Amino acid sequence: MSTVKEGLLRIDGSFGEGGGQILRSALSLSLLTNRAFEIENIRAGREKPGLRPQHLAATAAASKISDATVEGASLGSGHLLFSPRAVKPAHYHFSIGTAGATSLVLQTIFLPLALASSASKVTISGGTHTNWSPCFHYLSEIWLKFLQKIGVKAKLSLAKCGFYPQGGGEISAEILPTSAQNLRGFQLMERGELKSIRGISAVANLPESIALRQRDRAIKRLRGLGLSADIEIQHLSSVGKGTLVFLLAEFEHSRAAYFGLGAIGKRAERVADEAVDGLEDFLKTRGAVDEHLADQILLPLALVPGPSAYRTSRITRHLLTNTYVLEQFLDAHKDAGPREIKIEGNLDEEGVVHIGP
Repeated sequence: MSTVKEGLLRIDGSFGEGGGQILRSALSLSLLTNRAFEIENIRAGREKPGLRPQHLAATAAASKISDATVEGASLGSGHLLFSPRAVKPAHYHFSIGTAGATSLVLQTIFLPLALASSASKVTISGGTHTNWSPCFHYLSEIWLKFLQKIGVKAKLSLAKCGFYPQGGGEISAEILPTSAQNLRGFQLMERGELKSIRGISAVANLPESIALRQRDRAIKRLRGLGLSADIEIQHLSSVGKGTLVFLLAEFEHSRAAYFGLGAIGKRAERVADEAVDGLEDFLKTRGAVDEHLADQILLPLALVPGPSAYRTSRITRHLLTNTYVLEQFLDAHKDAGPREIKIEGNLDEEGVVHIGP
């Protein structure tokens, strides 16, 4: 667990799901609250414990934008000390150097820069479409749309895609300044009627026939569920090979998205199935936001004045772990005012998240 001693917040990096999210959330909150922290047991239970290249990239980015003092930032390290100074809006370029997720590095520093005094532009190179992280299309169509709903002003762009294992992709974010007092929460308990499903079936440096097979499989699966979809074939710019199926469901009050990624030896039909499976599971619930957004939107809403609430399709360990990290910083940061996060529901089941005073 964590304690505060002599101004330093101490966090157990093995808590909950025990992944890199604990570190990334802690870095974001440290920048937002100007609170130093020390984290132990980083990814202690993982096959390759400690800091990996994308975690080091997120730490380096957070350090760069705040002239932070950092100890323990080395490959495989299970301990890190991070002490920030004021966030500096500017133009930044960060390179992960592998196919590590650019999206996770961006999410680490995005809100601190959005709440800074002037505009910033951030360019990050690495993986843009990789497993276990939001792909660029999800960032653009889901994550950013909900941040804009809160009041954040930004634009995202994709220069080229980076698939595993080559990486080499590049994303950019133009972030305009806003005040925390100008942000607004929301109540999103009902998604409303399904209006449309659209998406893309894409290939990079591979035959178009693969994209056609992906599209046809997705359409057939959705038709079997009584649903229709408009799926566009695209050729993506990339230094390596890769495929993508991305499905976006738009509802009366909300939206959700799921995707599948290709891999060596993985059939095109399976890529489509992964995207459809995710969307099908979501539609079986009353969720207004998908399980991935549920934990990604938690941190911004915890800093918004007033109450917020939303229904998620599934309570995940990521959501519970992110709640733990947030509570440590918000309890320590008295200037933020009393904030409470309450989650109704059981792990891996539909639930409701309440955030407020």
